[in-house]
Amino acid sequence: FGTHGHRNMEIVTYVVQGKLSHQDSLGTKESLGRGSIQFMTAGTGVAHSETNDDQEPLRFIQMWLLPTSNGLKPNYGSMCGDNLDLTNKFAHLVSSVESSRDTPVKINCDANIQVAEISKGKTVEIDLKEGRQAYFLAVEGNPVISGSFGKQSFKQHDAAELKGGESFIVQGPGHVLVVEMAEAEGGRTDL
Repeated sequence: FGTHGHRNMEIVTYVVQGKLSHQDSLGTKESLGRGSIQFMTAGTGVAHSETNDDQEPLRFIQMWLLPTSNGLKPNYGSMCGDNLDLTNKFAHLVSSVESSRDTPVKINCDANIQVAEISKGKTVEIDLKEGRQAYFLAVEGNPVISGSFGKQSFKQHDAAELKGGESFIVQGPGHVLVVEMAEAEGGRTDL
């Protein structure tokens, strides 16, 4: 994406494959590989570009989240995923600046982002409290989610909205991303 502007948005990007190069009006310029997170508080306004300056194909997941308030000071940050251990467990990568949770990335939004790479036959648990919901994405593989609804199989790029008040078991193989947030009215109500 060539240089373009944003304002009043929290933007979080998770790199799945390749190297994502970022440059912005704050003076930031860097490239990040698989498992890395970049985040930007667009706030009062920021211009940036995102490019693939490498020969390897680039895949990333970009999430746009509403900030806790408008008019925030623009900010950019990142976390390199080179030493990230996602094997058969969730890595909690993003939380709110107001949260006491220890995560490498903090954003101005009531949201938590976790990722896991689950081996075939292994499981991880998503415990969603009452009043919370989650967006579940099968980034890679064919994970299966079990809950009060029974079992649901996913393939790469499939997604679902999970409602709080229960725990979900995710069985591999799969590379999964979960964005957990306050429950909202309406929604998809997939699982």
